[in-house]
Amino acid sequence: MLEDKNNEKTSLEKLGEFGLIDHLTKYFTINHKSTIKGVGDDAAVLDFKNKKTVLSTDLLIEGIHFDLSYMPLKHLGYKAVMVNISDVYAMNAKATQITVSIAVSNRFPLEAIEELYAGIALACKTYNVDMIGGDTTSSNKGMLISVTALGEAEEKDITYRSGAKPNDLLVVTGDLGGAYMGLQVLEREKEVFKVNPNNQPDLEPYSYIVERQLKPEARKDMVELLRKLDVKPTSMIDISDGLSSEILHLCKNSKVGCHLYENKIPLDPTVINSCEEFKMDSTTVALSGGEDYELLFTIDQADFPKIKGNPNLTVIGHMTDAEGGANLVTRADTLIPLTAQGWNSFQGS
Repeated sequence: MLEDKNNEKTSLEKLGEFGLIDHLTKYFTINHKSTIKGVGDDAAVLDFKNKKTVLSTDLLIEGIHFDLSYMPLKHLGYKAVMVNISDVYAMNAKATQITVSIAVSNRFPLEAIEELYAGIALACKTYNVDMIGGDTTSSNKGMLISVTALGEAEEKDITYRSGAKPNDLLVVTGDLGGAYMGLQVLEREKEVFKVNPNNQPDLEPYSYIVERQLKPEARKDMVELLRKLDVKPTSMIDISDGLSSEILHLCKNSKVGCHLYENKIPLDPTVINSCEEFKMDSTTVALSGGEDYELLFTIDQADFPKIKGNPNLTVIGHMTDAEGGANLVTRADTLIPLTAQGWNSFQGS
């Protein structure tokens, strides 16, 4: 739990729901012309004129999607926004507004909620997104956060999961597996702390992968890069549930197959080293780990010269006829069918 200088906590009961909303939102500013009315009325008013609106919602629940024993509340607020606007970027759209709803138990004082909203505000400022509304209520199950993200795009620019064609190249941004390995480090240190509360973990060697877990960044920059390169993806999805699951989504929606090359999957050296330490297979981690929030997309082969050599983009395979299915081509040049073994919130522990 967070501590302020005076170690005094302000009960949310003192403010009431509307007082809390006013308090938390007073520093949010409006930056988009499409936001006619934000917080402060019965509903927000938006005007996108001739552009199409895209919308995505995610729900984060304490104990399922995050663990406050090692997730700082400011990071949590930031990540909650990233999870949602990443879906907007995966449509090749520009994120413009969010709504934020929270439910909290009485163990959270005002100062804790302020930290959460500080992270939300930082995300809004960094990604130029307006916070235009939401809801607050009480909970007897800890903390729940629901964020809805809106975005805009020209109809011709919107990219669905369903446009991939055989022979299209499969491309990924950044590198994979870091968020999952960061989670393994944090979970390990949590168990050490339970045994010895005086132990202070040294996370410096794992700083990259821990940050990938606690403070991911949505790939707005890659959407902008593709526009500058004059590359329109034929299909696109963000990597929230693991590479294999997302490839299978593209294959299913586009009615194609895929050859994913194991030796092309981009891995940061920290991921490789931590996989060796935890005795995990790095390919399995990249395929099934999830929460990387990179973009996975397909392009026509004619666009390859435009992205060739770009350090932010890696061609990891190509699409095939549907009959062949989705396969991993191993380093030994054998085909292994891809299976969806990524994150499943309904799966029992």
